Amino acid sequence: MKRLLSILTALTVSFAALADEGMWLPSMIESVIGDMQAKGFKLSAEDVYSVNHSSLKDAVVLFGSGCTGEMISDQGLLITNHHCGYSYIQRHSSVEHDYLTDGFWAMNRSQELPCPGLTVSYLVRMDDVTDKVLAGYDESMGEDAREKIAAANASKLIDDAVASGKGLRAQVAALYYGNQYFLYIFKVYRDVRLVGAPPSAIGKFGGETDNWMWPRHTGDFSMFRVYSGPDGEPADYSADNVPYSPKRFFEISTAGVKEGDFTFVYGCPGSTKEYITADAVNYIAEISNPTKIALRDSRLDVMNKYMAQSPAIRIQYASKKSSVANAWKKWQGEAKGIRKMKTVENKKAYEERFKKWAVGTEYEGVVEKLDSLQQLLDKYTYAYENYSEAIAAIEWPAYIRRGKTDSESFLKDYYQPIDEEIFDLVVAAYGKNMPDGMRPEYYDRKMAQFGSVEAWRKAVFASEAEALEFSTAFYEDYRDNIAPQRSALTKQIDLLMRTYMRGQMAFEPTKVFYPDANLTLRIAYGKVAGYAPSDGVLYKPVSTIEGIMQKDNPDIYDYNIPQRLRDIYATKDYGRWGVDGTIPVCFLATNHTSGGNSGSPVINADGRLIGINFDRVWEGTMSDEVFDPEICRNISLDIRYALFVIDRIGGASYLFDEMVLVP
Repeated sequence: MKRLLSILTALTVSFAALADEGMWLPSMIESVIGDMQAKGFKLSAEDVYSVNHSSLKDAVVLFGSGCTGEMISDQGLLITNHHCGYSYIQRHSSVEHDYLTDGFWAMNRSQELPCPGLTVSYLVRMDDVTDKVLAGYDESMGEDAREKIAAANASKLIDDAVASGKGLRAQVAALYYGNQYFLYIFKVYRDVRLVGAPPSAIGKFGGETDNWMWPRHTGDFSMFRVYSGPDGEPADYSADNVPYSPKRFFEISTAGVKEGDFTFVYGCPGSTKEYITADAVNYIAEISNPTKIALRDSRLDVMNKYMAQSPAIRIQYASKKSSVANAWKKWQGEAKGIRKMKTVENKKAYEERFKKWAVGTEYEGVVEKLDSLQQLLDKYTYAYENYSEAIAAIEWPAYIRRGKTDSESFLKDYYQPIDEEIFDLVVAAYGKNMPDGMRPEYYDRKMAQFGSVEAWRKAVFASEAEALEFSTAFYEDYRDNIAPQRSALTKQIDLLMRTYMRGQMAFEPTKVFYPDANLTLRIAYGKVAGYAPSDGVLYKPVSTIEGIMQKDNPDIYDYNIPQRLRDIYATKDYGRWGVDGTIPVCFLATNHTSGGNSGSPVINADGRLIGINFDRVWEGTMSDEVFDPEICRNISLDIRYALFVIDRIGGASYLFDEMVLVP
């Protein structure tokens, strides 16, 4: 333990050696603030993260369970991505009130729409609790004892933290595969209301065609308001609740950005795997992603066909399609980037050097053991992914197995012909993908009984008993034969990865190792910069309204911009938002981001909001496994475009009265 802590301590003094790669813990900001300041940042470490005083961390929230948001007024006003608020906008939409197409703007607080189930979580503090989690354990006790002791200690830490105040949630997160533990304490607010969202032709401009791509022209933002009880504490929705006054909110810079400017992303990246083995990366790029992409190809083709035929179906399936398509496209870029960077080959070469160094140490043989277990895990992960992407993606049988408990919400957004066509395609693909011995006996028996997938499908959709049997049989096979094996192998690999992680730190004592993302608050900093994805191609770092007009197409839903935007462009009447005869829309920077960073504030050298992070470039989506500083770029909405849309498209400029806009 002392050896481990000395390694981790040594890491903190060398943070400044790294370039723009990295997702840093806010509580360790002191170690990296010097490098940030050398690159232009003007604030102190205490300004960024403080437990005793208000700091920028108090203006950043975990939005829902997978995005980031930021406070932009002292009256609870919050801004995040349009795609982060998309499911709530969709739930409030109907053919009569098509907020997806038309947008929504509350013109006063009485018009704000409640969003049941939506929460925002403010980080109160984070503490290194490694010693407390492992208190009572020594290495002679074995792994089972370590796990039980760590779980018991973590549970007590969580209970004590939650009991210390109202509306608190706590978690103990393992970093570096369990070499270090942090306690995170959040205050969770449960009354969150929709304030505004632009039309999807702005907020989702370009749809899945432009998703993950540059140049980008998407006004990806939506606005909510956080409410508290009259005492300022979290409370369930009530007409008596009042706008929450946060400890800190972001001032908004209207000065804009230019190439080379310092940028700082403060958000909650979801999951990265920077330190896994070559074999694990190879599975992602060559087996997992291609299989999942093919299955989602089928689902998207069916959805697109029917959504194009009916506005009602388009609304029903808008959120579902967006969810399916987002990862589908990301996986394509990720696999391509892994291959282009020769990540597998480079990791293999690294592992050979590591193995030679490890001879005679406690790390000898760890890579070989990981490779052996990875091969077994791949088989069960492949079975799980085919189950989840094919069988579990068929909605009707799963709905029957749930006992139709959510009938109203399910039927509101369900169209059976889509589900039936998806059944035919994915069940047939499942049969081809799964090797003999890995398919459930039920599958082969039913195929023999019905003779074809189509005949089987007719029986499933004609009889609730058949639907129930379908969903239950596949689920029980997964539960009994796949999940236990996968869980056991994952546990063994994680245990070895703890050793391998520690070994990598010892093998390269001068290298900076930041912990993988885990949906907790992190810092990433860099600069505004373009990139060159291929020979002869050089992308500028800023897009403008001219690009929107070049893509505008009334015949394509995702490119059919509001007429109001066309009219404004025709007269170039941009008002105070015009810059050199145009309107900036999006910009690129070198910040290291991931899923979960959607909606994160992008901050300038003065600590003011200049943009909202919403994506990465397609060529750089392999940054979850390997970061290329020449290619990896995050895409952000220029905050000036959001302000322009609020004012000139939404007619909601009254919201500026509660913001602090700094020229």
